[in-house]
Amino acid sequence: MVNPQNILAPIEQDFRTFERSFEQALQCNQPVLKDVLQYLLVKRGKQLRPQLVLLSAKLCRGITDKTIDSAVALELLHSASLIHDDVVDSSITRRGHEAVHVRWTNKIAILVGDFLLARVMQLIANVRNARITNIVAEMGVSLSSGELLQLHSNATMWISEEQYYRVIEQKTACLFAACMEAGAESSGATMRQASALRDFGHHFGMCFQIKDDILDYSDSDEIGKPTMGDIRDGKATLPLLIALKRASQEECHTIQQIAEDLYHKEPHIDAFEAEQEIKSFVLRYDGIRYAYQQMQKHKQQAIDALKIFHDTSAKNSLLSLLDFSINRLQ
Repeated sequence: MVNPQNILAPIEQDFRTFERSFEQALQCNQPVLKDVLQYLLVKRGKQLRPQLVLLSAKLCRGITDKTIDSAVALELLHSASLIHDDVVDSSITRRGHEAVHVRWTNKIAILVGDFLLARVMQLIANVRNARITNIVAEMGVSLSSGELLQLHSNATMWISEEQYYRVIEQKTACLFAACMEAGAESSGATMRQASALRDFGHHFGMCFQIKDDILDYSDSDEIGKPTMGDIRDGKATLPLLIALKRASQEECHTIQQIAEDLYHKEPHIDAFEAEQEIKSFVLRYDGIRYAYQQMQKHKQQAIDALKIFHDTSAKNSLLSLLDFSINRLQ
């Protein structure tokens, strides 16, 4: 397994600068808002996306103040989208802790998300780069469109493989692509470099989301958190969608009914047995293997996108980060 500390080595000092800037962006004197923002600061994740921004800039012409501001803005936009998504999806937890709307209220969660978006606008205004402004704006549009597309798809729960890819492109891959392109732009990269790094980010994001969907069918003891969350939330992801394409019509109808009953928490259904039956079905028709193959295809396309760059510590870190993300256990 790749050591995350080795990945950060080329940008170690700059990442510390990012962290200070991120903490500063979350400063506020309003009591309730201050409490929520402090909660977000303590419960933040691995901060993969700002690492991508910094490594992208490092790979081109170097990290600048615009790079730091872009990294903070994109991480804030990501955080705002998660808070709003949790309200929309009625999610109880986020990263193993209570979601903001559960710990406080829906209204407070929405307003905190709005505050973060306002901070994003302040930071991007300071960057004074039209292309980066467009990148961030386009990403905001894509995230919202992806959530609406997913909500519309979930009206029936059963979507096509093509619809699944459209959802994860707009909800995950677009953010990774934006991070890479913004980092490149902030360093004064050429159009060819920026385009290549955007492609890398896109395929990285596709890998990341497909891996998440594979992990949802793992044993909870292995990954240290509950699994089958997508089905309980009414979301059919790639492993199940492929298994349904390969099974008989009768089997499909049975599994779909079990999944829908699980989602609607029908009193007659045993949740554990239902989840195990769905897992067995997915394994029987090689849904996990197919998803893994698709992830590997995107991994290779991500690697190919970096071929225009010379081998440097920044490039090696990006490739290691890709490996780390698709081999992770949670």
